[in-house]
Amino acid sequence: MVNNTSSQFDEQIKKCREIFQKKTHDYGTSWRVLRPKSLTDQLFIKAQRIQTIEEAKSKMVDEDERSEFIGLINYAVIGLIQMRLKYDDRLELMEEEALNYYDAELAEIKKLMMAKNHDYGEAWRDMRVSSFTDLILMKLLRIKQIEDNEGKTLISEGIDAGYHDIVNYSVFALIKLSEK
Repeated sequence: MVNNTSSQFDEQIKKCREIFQKKTHDYGTSWRVLRPKSLTDQLFIKAQRIQTIEEAKSKMVDEDERSEFIGLINYAVIGLIQMRLKYDDRLELMEEEALNYYDAELAEIKKLMMAKNHDYGEAWRDMRVSSFTDLILMKLLRIKQIEDNEGKTLISEGIDAGYHDIVNYSVFALIKLSEK
């Protein structure tokens, strides 16, 4: 089988976008009220839940890790949109506008993923899903530290780069889970 990371990425993002669109239709853009640290905490909770599911092998809530990885993707994109709209104080965006921002962020993320995937030779295909979970948790701890330092870093990439990586690791996990 020839791996087509680009089309597999698009397939997984299509599912995520559909959920984002339906939730935007149902709830509007109520997420606009979230401050950056609250988004980071929400992402952290989702990643910790995935790790708990992976370790415990049983759960009391009937949602699997797939839905949590989708949540990670959508919340990370929301974080990027919030960064983009930092000085825009509107709480409500039109659904179409929110989707345009979503699509713009995903286009950037996919471009980065394709470049890194080329340079790393699709090494992610030999990784375990649990490693993606751990890497996401590490990225979130780094983001928390950057937030605690008021966004200042000496050598590290910023919060947006962490969000990009979280989306890409989550997409890779979804692809691997779909291949099982």
